[in-house]
Amino acid sequence: MSAPVYILGGYQTDFAKAWSRHGQDISDMVRETTLQTLDACTLEPQAIESIHVGNAFGELQRQQAHLGSMVAQVVPELWGVPAMRHEGACASSSLGILSAMAEIEAGRYACVLVLGAEEFKNLPGDQASQNQNSAAWQGHEDIDCKFMWPAVFGLLAQEYDARYGLDRKHLNRIAELNYANARRNPKAQTRNWQFDALSFTDDDAANPVIEPGTRRQDCGQITDGACAVVLASERFAKAHQARMGKSLSDLAHIAGWGHRNAGLRARDKLEHSRGQSYVFPHVRQTIEDAWRRAGVAGIDAMSGIETHDCFTTTQYMAIDHLGLTPAGQSWQAVEDGSIERGGRCPVNMSGGLIGAGHPVGATGVRMLFDAARQVTGQAEDCQIEGASRIQTLNIGGSCGTVVSFVVERAAQGN
Repeated sequence: MSAPVYILGGYQTDFAKAWSRHGQDISDMVRETTLQTLDACTLEPQAIESIHVGNAFGELQRQQAHLGSMVAQVVPELWGVPAMRHEGACASSSLGILSAMAEIEAGRYACVLVLGAEEFKNLPGDQASQNQNSAAWQGHEDIDCKFMWPAVFGLLAQEYDARYGLDRKHLNRIAELNYANARRNPKAQTRNWQFDALSFTDDDAANPVIEPGTRRQDCGQITDGACAVVLASERFAKAHQARMGKSLSDLAHIAGWGHRNAGLRARDKLEHSRGQSYVFPHVRQTIEDAWRRAGVAGIDAMSGIETHDCFTTTQYMAIDHLGLTPAGQSWQAVEDGSIERGGRCPVNMSGGLIGAGHPVGATGVRMLFDAARQVTGQAEDCQIEGASRIQTLNIGGSCGTVVSFVVERAAQGN
């Protein structure tokens, strides 16, 4: 890392809220999130020097593009501030974070707002599902299905089964854990959902098959929502903290990052890794890049993980790619409690995409915000005791875009 980038604070909307049912839309999400983020950081609008917006499906869901300018439209105090929009499917706002970091590291700007937002509940579920297919290679995936993404990640389950063996009880357990974690999260979409004894089994009535390899409880919850953070240079952060009577050690900073891409088509990525240890070698490389830049040896340096779990299979894949187990042996970390609250490396204390919800363009920023809250001891009922370093893993499409951050609390004495 050429220069430290600090997280001054942030804000997340309630992921259980369907905004269109209140006569509101994505513009209202952007306004609330921007104003509440400034308030949380104790910043005036004129402190913001640049804006990055992550959004994947605005054109399809709301016929609304040009979302970089939406911020100034709904918060006129930011009129004239340079802004841009980023699209990378589910990793859209992580790309915004990377761009903001580059601006800060280059010395171009010192205080940057990064916001992710997505609206899904304004259209029927089947239509919203079709819109999400644009993150795949349209007309080329060669998958006979009704629902593309459950089918794609069902293929991943089948791939793990063919290579290493896969017991579905471990996928069911991942879902059960993430829903349980979400009950502690006051802004999680599913915090009040109820389940019965058969919900996390392969019972075809309680947990029906959506596509081969994917059942209902395997699926992340597509929802409305927005989240934002303010990133700052060390000089800006130090001056800001001094005005507040605080020190840099009260803040989180981004210690390392990784970013890699592969092609769009799911089957091509599976074929690309034939004979290799990891199903997605570029995902493993992204994670290792983040470790290297953070100056840590590996997963043992982490207090916890916020990882992509658009499906239980995605989290299952993340477990071994992050090094919690050898390749293909993710079941071990599920069975021995490593990923649970109080375990060796708790995963998705927020509830993840399955429990907390997945407003696609907001997910990368939401992960970073939750990581920052963990290492600064502000995660409330979701807190990992003594958390000092958290890693995120955010993917777009079928791991076409992959971004990982390592977030630490700033060193004492600053």
